[in-house]
Amino acid sequence: MKDLKIKSTIRVYNYDELETADKALIDKAKEATKNSYTPYSHFSVGAAALLTNGVILCGTNQENAAYPSGLCAERTTLFYANSQYPNDPVDTLAIAARTEHDFIKTPISPCGACRQVMLETESRFNHPMRILIYGTESIYEIKRVKDILPLCFDASSME
Repeated sequence: MKDLKIKSTIRVYNYDELETADKALIDKAKEATKNSYTPYSHFSVGAAALLTNGVILCGTNQENAAYPSGLCAERTTLFYANSQYPNDPVDTLAIAARTEHDFIKTPISPCGACRQVMLETESRFNHPMRILIYGTESIYEIKRVKDILPLCFDASSME
């Protein structure tokens, strides 16, 4: 038997430490939370994708009384980006979440389904997708999706 050690690096920032472009992208994700449809959880998530062509697209979580029929902000945003700009990779994806009262303190991690779609988007373009996850007390920067999905299932898994 042997141990397999997996190492991921997540850089932690305060909002004021970010570059101007990263602040603007996070602000777009925060603004997008206002368009989420969350009558059940009251937990609004917004995402903003900066494409390599400079275009920024936003999406939000959309709930449904039949819970499996809803969709997370990350997937809404990436599917929209990939359908509108099928030849342009996502350079950075910013994510923000809030309750009915305020934005959350600690950054939330994307769910497993969103991580899988993020991985596919990164793989599709063979371009690392940087992720910024907002919290009022800190912001996480992840350089590529495999850093939050290290034992991933992708096309190479089926070879």
